[in-house]
Amino acid sequence: MRVLVIGAGWAGMAAAVEAKRLGHSVTVMEASRALGGRARALSVGLPGGSTTTLDNGQHILIGAYSATLQLMRELGVDLASALHRLPLTLRYPDGSGLALPDWQRPWFAGLDVAAGIFTAKGWSLWDKLSLLRAADAWRRSGFACPAHYSVAQLCGGVSARVMADMIEPLVVSALNIAASQASGEVFLRVMRDALFAAPAAGADAGAGPAMAGSNMLLPRVDLSTLFPQAAAQWLQSRGATVLLGQRVQHLHLLSKSELPPRYSIGLQADLVDEFDAVILATPAPEAARLVQTLAAQDGAGQAAEVEGQAANGTLAGSAAQWAATAQALGHTAITTVYAYSAAARLPRVVLALRSSAQQPAQFVFDRGALSGQSGVLAFVVSDSSGDMEQTEQLVIAQGQAQLGLPDLQPLQTIAEKRATFACTPGVQRPCMRITHTLLACGDYVQGPYPATLEGAVRSGLAAARALPAS
Repeated sequence: MRVLVIGAGWAGMAAAVEAKRLGHSVTVMEASRALGGRARALSVGLPGGSTTTLDNGQHILIGAYSATLQLMRELGVDLASALHRLPLTLRYPDGSGLALPDWQRPWFAGLDVAAGIFTAKGWSLWDKLSLLRAADAWRRSGFACPAHYSVAQLCGGVSARVMADMIEPLVVSALNIAASQASGEVFLRVMRDALFAAPAAGADAGAGPAMAGSNMLLPRVDLSTLFPQAAAQWLQSRGATVLLGQRVQHLHLLSKSELPPRYSIGLQADLVDEFDAVILATPAPEAARLVQTLAAQDGAGQAAEVEGQAANGTLAGSAAQWAATAQALGHTAITTVYAYSAAARLPRVVLALRSSAQQPAQFVFDRGALSGQSGVLAFVVSDSSGDMEQTEQLVIAQGQAQLGLPDLQPLQTIAEKRATFACTPGVQRPCMRITHTLLACGDYVQGPYPATLEGAVRSGLAAARALPAS
């Protein structure tokens, strides 16, 4: 089949690679001039006039990202040199907080977590026991809860210190929303796979036969190089086409009677080329816009006829209904403040920060320790709100105070207004299949995980595998 993938983010590139491996003819079209979507590289100026390559937001991977790590391996990415591995660490500048031991293969799942809890600094015995009791209750429930539960409801017996030091930072980093609003159901899935699952043999970044799912994997290279560029090179070496700077204006159904239908695409005002199948790998609002152009192309009569074909398998659901579900998703923002201090030398590659409305950053990363960008720090404000310039000022003041860096100055601030969908209890996410040959992928599509790189990659792989064989 001739397959068009619209969008060259992590989901789109995963879908394109898998579709090519399945024998399809693949074309990727990306509206921007860069690969990677919301996880891509950009150039940032440094004091003194030089420039360096950073990312449009500081991301991390974890050991539980099995699909992402496996795909990168297959594309020839050297994980040992591209990723800095360390055990899960939520330590603060004063040394307090949680740090799991660096055990490649714990005797049983969760032992490293228990050890980390017992050795946490600044926690009382009551703090530790409250978390252990909660974790045991999650395990006995099979890491499941009613769909309407929030994380805060799951953690009713956890001490205030543990909520502030561990639960809130974990929730906001994984789900990008406060514990009082975050889906308890999705949070438990993340906890099960990241903290309490047995390590998978071979799921390692080059440091032994296995590693814990909770291990943090921090990119040493920019996010475009880490995966999308490797995927593009793999695709092009096998005859696939990757086009940048090509925004698809609309989809056109060539024949409403032909089963399965074929599609053409509109670039600017013209119809260009024909495809047997299309995978939408754009953000939810853009995917909804394209689906609406398809549903409305010939007016209400055409839309009704297309919807009526659902019974014979051409359509898995109404295009209009799918678009409405995608458009109804709420979104939360992430702001990354890149800053510089000549004296910046953090005691750890990543530190948790005490956060509040006036000190909004939850984490800071030492880019000098990660990738040799000496003096550069990346402050991450998850579930960000408010004015970007004001957020930058607050973060710089926070870094000066909490890290003791009076000369800290901003380099560049990047705000992703729609960084993730709002992973609230019972959130309705659009399905993968729109029609028999029109599918969607992305971290917002139905799946077990929140908006993460792993969720995006798994969604892309699943969409390609759902294509008809011919």
